Amino acid sequence: MIGVGRSEAREQRAEVESWQTGLKGLFAGIAHRFFRSEVRERAERYLAGLLGQLERKNGWQMAEYLGESGPQGVQRLLNSACWDADAVRDDLRDYVFEHLGDDDAVLVIDETGFLKKGTKSAGVQRQYSGTAGRIENCQIGVFLVYASVKGKAFLDRELYLPKVWAGDASRREEAGIPTDVQFATKPELARRMLERTLGAKVPAKWVAGDEVYGDDTHLRQWLESEDRSYVLAVSCNHRVWQDGSQVTADMLIGGLPASEWRTLSAGDGSLGPRLYDWVRVRLSSDGPADKARWLLARRSLSDPSDLAYYRASGSKETTLAKLVQVAGRRWTIEESFERAKGLVGLDQYEVRTWKAWYRHVTLGLLAHAYLEVIRSQSAETTGEGRPKKGELRMNCCL
Repeated sequence: MIGVGRSEAREQRAEVESWQTGLKGLFAGIAHRFFRSEVRERAERYLAGLLGQLERKNGWQMAEYLGESGPQGVQRLLNSACWDADAVRDDLRDYVFEHLGDDDAVLVIDETGFLKKGTKSAGVQRQYSGTAGRIENCQIGVFLVYASVKGKAFLDRELYLPKVWAGDASRREEAGIPTDVQFATKPELARRMLERTLGAKVPAKWVAGDEVYGDDTHLRQWLESEDRSYVLAVSCNHRVWQDGSQVTADMLIGGLPASEWRTLSAGDGSLGPRLYDWVRVRLSSDGPADKARWLLARRSLSDPSDLAYYRASGSKETTLAKLVQVAGRRWTIEESFERAKGLVGLDQYEVRTWKAWYRHVTLGLLAHAYLEVIRSQSAETTGEGRPKKGELRMNCCL
């Protein structure tokens, strides 16, 4: 037994050394973004802290982890130190592509809420948060995830600025919101991120998202103009053109015979394959001859009244099974939000300014990407990066 204990200890030490070496290599790729040595050293320790065993990744606990007597240094890193979070975002994107890149990957867009108290944090207001499932005082961030057969990780982020904030000069100044930042809808923020990502020659074929994005005509038209295939959820009363007239999604699907439905898996969940009934209808289209548009529907096996609808566009040779697979990839961003908040403290910041939000979130996404790359490379994983013998010792090694 003693021998076994020593063997396990050696394995754990080797694991720690591997993690530390990997983290140093990760930071080496962004070190040039931090011009002063003091800022560079603190940023590296901050990144390690996000991956460390801390109850919460807030100012005081991060400062304690960094060996500092108070949170002032952490606050300077996020608020006033000289470095460009957008440049680090570009490095994050390159890191994800290097390790998880695949030509058939899906770019997934979605938003998440960051619950806050008070009225000072940039963009905060009472608004619907999918995280809480109700209207709460919160900030909303729109995010882009890269999902491939190799793994999934965030590529980009945008903080949603409500109209009431966009027109309030005093609140903008206090929160440090740049003068060139104006109100933009969530689909418009999504398009900005997609434009940046596609402009960087991302190896990705598909785009997926929920109803906020699927119901937006301009976003769908732009994706088609960029020759980008998509499967985007839409509301039940979403209207489509068919045979020269408009009809709602639920009416069109409701008129189909039962024989049209097929039971297919939208990917594996925690309890195995996510099986639903699926059907699609090809829509009238005046687009390119080699392209097609569809209305796709999903129905619960246990409750036939539980339906979801999608607009899809792609090569006319695209199979129903492929559209279902892409639709299922949308759930990867929900898993990513859960992991990023739970493992690297994505939502545990204590900052109020626009700049500080982007800085903490960007470093958090980089830390999350590191975990996901390690998961994808682990010999003890199966399927979509799911551990065979319980959770990997992700953040316990730092």
